[in-house]
Amino acid sequence: MKKFSILLMLAPSLMVIILLFGGGLWLALRQSLGTVPGSGMSELSLEAYRRVFNDPAFGRSLLLTVWIAGVSTAVSTLLALIAALTLRRAFRGKRVAAFIFQSNLPIPHLVGAIGILFLFSQSGFLARLGHTLGLIQVPADFPALVFDPYAIGIILEYVWKSSVFMGIILLAAMQTIGEDYEQAAQTLGANQWQRWRFVLLPLLRPSILSASILVFAFTFGAFEVPLLLGARYPSALPVLAYRLYTDVDLNARPEAMALSIIIAALITMLILVYMQLSKSRP
Repeated sequence: MKKFSILLMLAPSLMVIILLFGGGLWLALRQSLGTVPGSGMSELSLEAYRRVFNDPAFGRSLLLTVWIAGVSTAVSTLLALIAALTLRRAFRGKRVAAFIFQSNLPIPHLVGAIGILFLFSQSGFLARLGHTLGLIQVPADFPALVFDPYAIGIILEYVWKSSVFMGIILLAAMQTIGEDYEQAAQTLGANQWQRWRFVLLPLLRPSILSASILVFAFTFGAFEVPLLLGARYPSALPVLAYRLYTDVDLNARPEAMALSIIIAALITMLILVYMQLSKSRP
């Protein structure tokens, strides 16, 4: 009876997810198999997937997307761990520091991307400041951090946003673990580094891994920041799918949908790994 009442309460939200996400996924799968309404294509085939995997742009876009997601996740994890270790301690001004640390949570990624563009582009604030101070001859001499082949501007935006999200998760995990294990290790003669390395870090590992997977999956599938800050070629996989989808040639629509299905499948695998790791959280 209790399970039924819980399902009943969740039904409105579940219906929205099933209808919008499940329906969209079904339509995308059909179009990826070659049935596009209004285009005259109605024969089921895997031709779109074959063209996607044989296109050199797919390989370069996949590598770029993994690079963006991997570096963003690694740097965010390191910064989040440092911030969480700092904020778990009592110190003067902790409330102000915690407020500043969390202040970017409600800011959308799109606004953050515009901020990165304003600050780090070769016509942005830092370029003009460097020119005014005489550090560079013209603003265009400023290092290319936006629209660059290494996606530095995209990574900066994701690190700025994701490190706070991960920091809050790790801080909550540290508060759940408490300090009893570390105090017990201290009574046995462990110094601060040994308590962190051999006691706290192993206990935090499931939380670190699950938060990292969430951030990796999000940055892998997001397209608005790479669209705004990324180079034209190669572009991240979601941007490539978006450009194919908005192509005036409807013959490109099955390839766009095939790319979307591939991205959805990869993210689904990451979510399954996350769910498995969540079971082993302390």
